[in-house]
Amino acid sequence: MSPLAMNLAVSACAALAVVLTAFVFGVVLGRHRGVDVAWGLGFVAVAVTTYLLSAGDGDPVRRAVVTALTVVWGLRLAAHIAWRGWGHGEDRRYERLLAHAPGNRHVYALGVVYLLQGALIWFISLPVQVAQYSSAPADAWLAVGVAVWLVGFGFETVGDAQLLRFTSDPANAGRVLDTGLWRYTRHPNYFGDACVWWGLYLLAATSGGAGAATILSPLLMTWFLAAKTGKPLLEASLLQRRPGYADYVNRTSGFIPLPPRSP
Repeated sequence: MSPLAMNLAVSACAALAVVLTAFVFGVVLGRHRGVDVAWGLGFVAVAVTTYLLSAGDGDPVRRAVVTALTVVWGLRLAAHIAWRGWGHGEDRRYERLLAHAPGNRHVYALGVVYLLQGALIWFISLPVQVAQYSSAPADAWLAVGVAVWLVGFGFETVGDAQLLRFTSDPANAGRVLDTGLWRYTRHPNYFGDACVWWGLYLLAATSGGAGAATILSPLLMTWFLAAKTGKPLLEASLLQRRPGYADYVNRTSGFIPLPPRSP
C-alpha cells in the first residue's frame, strides 16, 4: 500500500473519531448542534494526521502551509460556532430533521448527521491530504493559493464578526443586516468558506500528480454552501421570519460580492 493510500485510510479514522466523539456528547446533552463544532475540528484532525504521516514524503514547505491554513480555518470556525451556540438549545435544522426520525432519534442522527458529516470531511479534505504528499517545491502558484485562501478567510471572519455584533444588539431584533460585507453579498461567510477551499485546492492542483483530480472536493463544498444546505435553507427560514428580507434579496447579490442593485 502506498503512503498516500495508507494516509487516506488513517485520516478516515481520524474524521470518524471526531464525529463519534461529538455524537457521544450529543446523546449525553440531549441536543446535536455540537456536530457543527465537530465539522471544523474534523478538518483539523485530518490535516494534522496527514502532516504527521507525510513526513519524509512531501515538500516540507507545502506540507506546513497546507496544514497551517487548514488548522487555522478549522479552529476559528469551530470556536465561532461554539461561541454562537453557547447557552442555546437544539438547532432549528436538527429539530426539524429529528422530529420525523423513524425509531430512536439518536440512532437516526448518527446515520444521517454524524456519519454523513464524517464522510464529507474526509472527501472535502482530499486536496489537503494529496498536497502534503507532493514533492514539488513551493513556487509562485503556492502564493496564489494562499492569496485566494486569505480572501476567503477574510470574508468569512469579518462577515461572521459583523453578524455576531449585529445580532447581539437587542435593538436589531427582526432587522436585516445590510451593511459592511453584507451590503455586497447576502452570505459573505459562505462565499469566504468557498474561497478557502478553492485556495487549498490550488495548493494541491499546482503541485502536480493527483492534486488536480481533487477538484470535486471544492466543487462539492461550494455546491453545499450555495445551492444545497447553506444558502437555500437559511434564506427560506429568513424569508419567513424577517419581513424586510425579501427586499434585501432583491437588491443584494446572493453569493459572489457585487455592488447592490437599485431598488
